[in-house]
Amino acid sequence: MRRLRRDRLRPLLRESRLSTDDLIMPVFVDENISSPKEIPSMPGYFRFPIHDVADEVGKAMELGIRAFIFFGIPSHKDDVGSSAFDDDGVIQKTLRNVRKEHEDAVLITDVCLCEYTTHGHCGIVKGKEVLNDPTLPILGKIAVSHAKSGADIVAPSGMMDGMVKAIRSALDENGFESVAIMSYSAKYASSFYGPFREAAESEYAFGDRKSYQMDIHNGSEALREVKLDLKEGADIVMVKPALSYLDIIRRVKEAFNVPVAAYNVSGEYSMVKAAGRMGWLDEKEIAYEILTSIKRAGADLIITYHAKEIAEVL
Repeated sequence: MRRLRRDRLRPLLRESRLSTDDLIMPVFVDENISSPKEIPSMPGYFRFPIHDVADEVGKAMELGIRAFIFFGIPSHKDDVGSSAFDDDGVIQKTLRNVRKEHEDAVLITDVCLCEYTTHGHCGIVKGKEVLNDPTLPILGKIAVSHAKSGADIVAPSGMMDGMVKAIRSALDENGFESVAIMSYSAKYASSFYGPFREAAESEYAFGDRKSYQMDIHNGSEALREVKLDLKEGADIVMVKPALSYLDIIRRVKEAFNVPVAAYNVSGEYSMVKAAGRMGWLDEKEIAYEILTSIKRAGADLIITYHAKEIAEVL
């Protein structure tokens, strides 16, 4: 076996190859700031004001990254997240600005309410209960407003039952049949999301999200979730988080053989950065190995905060 492991031969025989085409770069857009602001729990990652986003996208595109997913921090929050579907909202303005500067960029938007509501949950709340069905029309309105502003793909992340069908129907009824849906199909109630909640200012005011996000102990349930989303019209399905759920990525890919995305989440990023800053690990080598493992498990697309630094390596 060692004959084929010589340095000159190894690249010829690699079974999995990581490419910049595999990467989706998250971008946090903050309506309340005038200059980039580093996220304390995500060293080296920033929130950007709306007017700086097109420039940041341009820098990433020079490295070969083509796809971007946007998360908004609005200036106004209320109980129903009305800023999320405002045609002059933070994401809507960002999309128009970026599209004007970068026609070839793939623009993806997070479709959820948690960043836009005062309670921080992903749906309409009554008392201390997150309501499923009343949330669905609002998700449809958000998706349509994003499509109007230039989104190529909308990505519902709230894990509401029926969200894909509601969004697909709303998009089609408004003439956006070509806008694709990348559903957060198997999104686990994970402890790895902590830094993201700081980054997106989406901490919840009460309880947790276990009533709508998946139990970390379950695997077969993920297949049922994916099957339902595909039936409702999802074009791409997602597993989130990625590193602790490589088995789920593999099972989803083998069961359905459809485009699979994986989210290399904030906690996974922050652990690597923290160890790197202590001198315990080589950040770029570890990040490359992690992303390769996600690709090897079956992911076609990887959302990752390491996107720019790995693009430089690639």
